[in-house]
Amino acid sequence: MSKILERISTLGLVLPEPLKTPPGVVLPFQFVRIVGSSAFISGHGPTTADGSLALPLGKVGRDLTVEQGYEAARLAGLAILGSLERSLGDLDRIVAWTRVFGMVNSAPGFNRHPAVINGFSDLILAVFGPEVGAHSRSAVGMAELPFDLPVEIEAQIEFR
Repeated sequence: MSKILERISTLGLVLPEPLKTPPGVVLPFQFVRIVGSSAFISGHGPTTADGSLALPLGKVGRDLTVEQGYEAARLAGLAILGSLERSLGDLDRIVAWTRVFGMVNSAPGFNRHPAVINGFSDLILAVFGPEVGAHSRSAVGMAELPFDLPVEIEAQIEFR
């Protein structure tokens, strides 16, 4: 077992199955696009172990608390790790997390986006450590997100 998969297991986490899209939804793009030694990761939302959308859905600051948003961002991170594992074959190939863009489905007046997206950042740092896991990041609020997701996160990594 790879060191990263061991760490994920030690943390009591599991990588989810691929996203089960809602009926009638077609997503005509790749979840991970590899160019050279870079992987560009499309926006992922929170999913459960079986790949279905995780609940609750809705706006942070109205339908979800900051803590629930944090958990949603952590689950989106696990979904991203699952996609990377399927694309790269081994998460130990990742040498750097370079850029993260976190979007929060925000209620009017909600401005704690960084606290929500910390759920993703804390996961990546716990799994990959401070050297490989260090990343630049934006955390912004959106009026709406697809399927009423509370968060959507995209990223970029370097791998060997």
